[in-house]
Amino acid sequence: MKTLISIVSLFIFQLSFFHTSLFAQASSAEIYQQIKKLNTFGSVLYIAAHPDDENTRLLAYLSKEKLYRTGYLSLTRGDGGQNLIGDEQGVELGLIRTQELLAARKIDGAEQFFTRAFDFGFSKTTDETLHTWDKQKVLADVVWTIRKFQPDVIIARFPPDSRAGHGHHSASAVLAREAFIAAADATQFPEQFKYGVQPWQAKRLLWNTFNFGGNNTTNENQFKIDVGVYNATIGKSYGEMAAESRSQHKSQGFGVPSQRGETFEYFLHIAGDSAAKDLMDGIDISWNKYSSNNISSEINDILNNYKISNPSESLPAIKNLYKKLIAFRPNNNLIDKKIKELEQLILNISGIFIEATTAKQQFIEGDTLAITCTINSRVAKNVKLLSGSISDNKKVQYSFNNNTDLQPNKNVAIKVNFIVNDYTTAQPYWLLKPMQPGYFDVDNQELIGKPQTDAFTASFLLQLDNEINIVVTKPVQYKHTDPVKGELFQPVIILPQVELHFQQENILAINNKKVNASLQLVNNKNNEVVYTINQKINNASFKVESASTTTTLQTGNNNSTSLFLPTLPSPQSSIVFATASSANNLNYNTYHKTIQYDHIPTINYFKEAKANLVALDIKIRGKNIGYIIGAGDKVPEALQQLGYNVIILDEKNITTDNIKNLDAIITGIRAYNVHEYLSDKYTVLMNYVQQGGNLIVQYNTNNQIGPVRAKMSPYNFTISRTRVTEENANVKFLLPNHPALNFPNTITAKDFEGWMQERSTYQAEKLDSNYSAILAMNDKGEAESNGSLITAKYGKGNFVYVSLVMFRQLPAGNVGAYRLMANLIALPKN
Repeated sequence: MKTLISIVSLFIFQLSFFHTSLFAQASSAEIYQQIKKLNTFGSVLYIAAHPDDENTRLLAYLSKEKLYRTGYLSLTRGDGGQNLIGDEQGVELGLIRTQELLAARKIDGAEQFFTRAFDFGFSKTTDETLHTWDKQKVLADVVWTIRKFQPDVIIARFPPDSRAGHGHHSASAVLAREAFIAAADATQFPEQFKYGVQPWQAKRLLWNTFNFGGNNTTNENQFKIDVGVYNATIGKSYGEMAAESRSQHKSQGFGVPSQRGETFEYFLHIAGDSAAKDLMDGIDISWNKYSSNNISSEINDILNNYKISNPSESLPAIKNLYKKLIAFRPNNNLIDKKIKELEQLILNISGIFIEATTAKQQFIEGDTLAITCTINSRVAKNVKLLSGSISDNKKVQYSFNNNTDLQPNKNVAIKVNFIVNDYTTAQPYWLLKPMQPGYFDVDNQELIGKPQTDAFTASFLLQLDNEINIVVTKPVQYKHTDPVKGELFQPVIILPQVELHFQQENILAINNKKVNASLQLVNNKNNEVVYTINQKINNASFKVESASTTTTLQTGNNNSTSLFLPTLPSPQSSIVFATASSANNLNYNTYHKTIQYDHIPTINYFKEAKANLVALDIKIRGKNIGYIIGAGDKVPEALQQLGYNVIILDEKNITTDNIKNLDAIITGIRAYNVHEYLSDKYTVLMNYVQQGGNLIVQYNTNNQIGPVRAKMSPYNFTISRTRVTEENANVKFLLPNHPALNFPNTITAKDFEGWMQERSTYQAEKLDSNYSAILAMNDKGEAESNGSLITAKYGKGNFVYVSLVMFRQLPAGNVGAYRLMANLIALPKN
C-alpha cells in the first residue's frame, strides 16, 4: 500500500502544473466565454505600486472582452496606507488590502501578483523609495513575475517622474522599464532559471496615461482603446464591472458609481515595438503558428454548435480537442495554459463539484485534522475518482487511493484524518520571517509573487472516459452555516500549543514608576504544562526585575508579574520580548490575531510576543476626554494608558449637557470626512469651546474619500495636500513660548526624535488671522510649511487642528507624541 500511495503522490506531483482550482461553478454564459478564450493567446501584465492603483476597467476589458490572460502586479500590499473601515495599520492593513485585491480580481477576471516590497508610507522621491525597498530585490521580483507570466505586453500605470504623484508610483514605472529589459537578459538574475523560468522578452512596454487628480497626461495623438463597450454575454459594460471591482477597496474608501458608454484609455509607447492600431500589433495571438493541427476551426465549430441551454452537448468535442492537444503537446508554456483552460472547461461543463471542508475552524498542534471531501459529477457520466492527497504548504501530509465511480449527481464523501504538528502553515508566507526595513524577507523563490498560500490544500485525481486524467486542487476550508448569512467558508487556522502576549502593545513607565506588566499565557492544550517564561529587553538602560519565571499552565491561564524597572529618568523607549520554553525544548513566542470584515475572508496571523516599553516623563492636566471616533485609530487606548478617562462620543451623546464638563474633545482622523452628522453638531461644539473647552481636530482630507462637508472650526482655513514625509525632518518652533510647547510639559527637539513613517499629512493652509501656527517643517528641497499644528482662541476655549500623525506615533509608543498631546489637552482657558 505504501508503494501505491507513493506512486499516486508522485503522479500528482508530476501533474502539478495541470492543477485546476475550482472555486465556483461557471454559468452557461461563462462557459461560452471560456470556449471563446481558447482561440486567443495574448497576455498582458499591468504594473503599479499599490492595491487600488490598478485600472480595473482596463483589466476587465482585456480579460473579458479581448480574452487575454491578464495580470496585475502590485509592488506592495498597501501596508502604509490609511484605513477607512477600522484601526488596523501597517502589516494588518496590508493583509486586508491583499484580500480586497483578490476580491476585485474575482470580478474583473485578472490574476494578482505582488513583490516583497513593503509600503512604508508616502514617499516624495523615486530614489528614497528604491533605496528603502532595496531596489535589486524588488527588481528581481518584477523580473521573476514577467518570466513566469510571460506577457506579450506590459503596461505601467505611472510615469517615472513627478507626474506619478509620489515616489512609490514613479518607482513602479522605473522598475517596470528596467524589468522589461532585464527579464530578457540571461545574465540578469540567473539564479531564477533553476526554478523553471527562462528569459522572456515582452513585445512592448506602454504607459497607461491618465486624467485624474488634476493631472491630465492624455492627448488625442496617443494610441487609444474604447473600453466602455457592452458585453452582451455577461450583461454588463466594462465600466459597470470596473465599479464592482474597484468598490472592493473598501479600506481605502474607493466605492465608485457604475459607468456606461464610450470610454477611452490612452497609451504612450515606452519600450519595445510600438503599437499603431491594436495592443497586440505584430504579435500572433492565434493558432496560426500551429495551423497544421486545424485547432482554431475546431474551436469555432464548438462555438457555432454551442447551446446555452445545454452546454453538455459540447462536452464530447471539447474532450476530443483536449486529447488532441495532449498528443500534440510541444514543450511550450502557451499550449500548457490552453490545456489548463480546457481542463477547467471540462470540469465546468461536467458540473463537477468538489470541496474539502472541516467542521471547525481552529485546530491545535497535535490535533487530528478531520476533513470531509465531497465530490459530485452532476452532469458527466463515466467519471472516476482515482486518488487524492492533502498537503500543507511544505509537503504532502496524507494520500489516499480510491478508484470510485462517480454516479451522476450523487455525492461521494471521503473522510480524511491526520495529525497537524506545525502551526506556521497557517501564517501568511511573507510574515514567516522578521520583516526588513523596506521589504518582507521571503527566501522561498517559488512563493515570491503569490498573493497568498492556503494552510492546506486537497488534490484529487479524476479520470473521465477512462482516458482523460485531471488533477483538481481545492483549499481546505472551514464550512459553517450562519442563520442570517447562510453557508459560509473561511480559512482553517492551526494554533500553537501555547500562546503568549503582552496585554498592552505599549507598556508605559510613567515618571520612573515601576511597571506591573501583564503577560497573558494561554495553554491551548488541555494537559497541564510547565513553562519557563523569559523576558529580554534590547536596551541596557532598562533593568529586568524578573527575567525568568516558571509557571504551570492550565487552559487559559493568565499571569501578571512586575517585570521591569527603568533605571534612567529621561524619556526613552525600547522593545521587550517574551518566550515560553518547556522542558522538552518547545519554544513559543507568538499569539494569533484575527481580522474580520464581511467583504473579505477572516484573516488570522501570528504576531511576535513583544511590546514597546516606554519610560515617560510627563505631566497631565485635565481628566475627562471626549473622543469622536473617525476612520479608525488607536488614540483612545493611548490616552487611557496615560490616565485620562476617555468617553466615546457619537451623534446621540454630543449634546451641550453631556460635553460641558469635558476637559477636551478630540476628533479621530478623518472624522469630518466620514460623519456628516458633525455638520449638525457644529453649534454644540463651538459653544463648548466658547465656554472654555478645548476641541482638538486630527487631520481630515479633501481627496477621493470626500471633501469635508461639515464646518469644523470657528475661523476659516483650508485643508491642503501638503505633507512632510521625512520622519526625521527638522521641526522649527515658530512660537517657542506658546502653551502648546510649554504647559505642562516643556517640548524640545528631542520630542520629535524617533517618529515613524512621516511627520504630518494634509496640513492646514490659508489661515485666518486668528490662528497661531506653532511649528514649521519641510522635506528636503521643499518650501517650509506651517500648517501641521495650528491653534485659535475662541471665547474661553481653544480650537486645535493637528495634522501631525499622532495616530501613528501614539500606538508606536513615541515619547514626544504623548507629551505633546498632553499639552494640547491642557491648553489653558482664556
